[in-house]
Amino acid sequence: MKGLGLTIKKRGAAFFALAMALFFAACGDDNPVYFPFVPEKLSSTEMLSSSFAASSSSVVSSSSAVDASSTSNSSKTVSPEGVLSISTTVMEDTLDLFYYGNVNLNFKADSFLTVFERGDIVTVMFDGYDTVDVPVVTSTGNVSTGEFLLSVGDGSGYVTLEVSNGYASEAVGIERDAKFPINVVVQMKKKGGYLDYIELRNHLSMSAYLDAYPDLSIPEFANFRVVKTTGMGDGVLYRSSSPIDAGLGRNLYADSLAKVAGVATFMDLAEGEDAAITYRGWTNSYYSTQNVVFLGVPPTFVNKVFKNGLVKGFRYMIEHDGPYLVHCTYGMDRTGFTIAVLEALMGATADEIKSDYAKTFTNYYSIVDGAQVALTSEQVDLVKEVIANNLRNSYHTVSVDISDFENVDLAAATEKYLLALGMESGEIEALKARLK
Repeated sequence: MKGLGLTIKKRGAAFFALAMALFFAACGDDNPVYFPFVPEKLSSTEMLSSSFAASSSSVVSSSSAVDASSTSNSSKTVSPEGVLSISTTVMEDTLDLFYYGNVNLNFKADSFLTVFERGDIVTVMFDGYDTVDVPVVTSTGNVSTGEFLLSVGDGSGYVTLEVSNGYASEAVGIERDAKFPINVVVQMKKKGGYLDYIELRNHLSMSAYLDAYPDLSIPEFANFRVVKTTGMGDGVLYRSSSPIDAGLGRNLYADSLAKVAGVATFMDLAEGEDAAITYRGWTNSYYSTQNVVFLGVPPTFVNKVFKNGLVKGFRYMIEHDGPYLVHCTYGMDRTGFTIAVLEALMGATADEIKSDYAKTFTNYYSIVDGAQVALTSEQVDLVKEVIANNLRNSYHTVSVDISDFENVDLAAATEKYLLALGMESGEIEALKARLK
């Protein structure tokens, strides 16, 4: 899982062309109800399939041939060191690019899969735009929420760069004034580097029933906890699953625990106010009597819609007294990212951030034959990398480099990140003061 961060590498067309030329020159009802691992309840992005006429393609000799007839404007090569690489272009499909946010590559998936395999991690380089390290997978179901992926589907369509629940085109900087063709190179980064995480996701499930978790406390079942990382004030910031959405069977617990903790201000990342007040039990909830900012943002951490929501939420915290509680639906993805940003801002270590994020997964997963079976240490380590990667990706979209997540100054980097999102220095200091 390491190294799946987005690396911002703005390249001019001339530089890219020169680099590629040099590269290629060197180449020869009573029963328990179980939920699959789908953290955020959002509809999948609709995929469109389209084909475009293009100029003839060439194939560089290598150990496994690519069917040139099925890949327009594309080629394959292998370096002297054995690094596999293909070159192609972005399809000029403005509906997919600018409405759905998917970046279709002019390379058929069946041919692509003769070069790379599902579970590989590859580097995708866009001429004049950005470079991303992504897993090759079947669909968004194989990756964590908010993560990049290179989708090959069932192998019958085209290869597509996507962001789970988000917009890949925006994330890599391809906008409506883009000039086509956009050249692309895909290169092997780590053979089979994502296979363990795909396997983990295939075996994660959760339950809405407390009796499926005999070893958990009520707060753990509700995914309710105070944030205690370095620099954070005592009893200032909490996180939980939704205190109002009854769908997970945890809302009454979360609401009661928030009342006991004296939470005064809630940040709801999951829904707008119009939707929130329709939940059964809203009128009688503690939640409805407190300050709430309703953000209703999708879990798309590399996109403006989430970043704008983040700033709105932080400004609301500055303007209202704590203690504070951040939640979405599960309190996992959107909450996990938001809490991680606040932890980093206040001086938390990389290990503290990853451990707090992973705690949600050990609270929820995995249910086997009606009862929770603890995740192994190896599985927890895979989960920890999810938050590191999501932070890397989002920070890098605004040119803040935290690729060396374990050693970088996360507090300083987070201040730069928030400034890039539009917050002012005075606002950042006020937020920090609220959390001390």
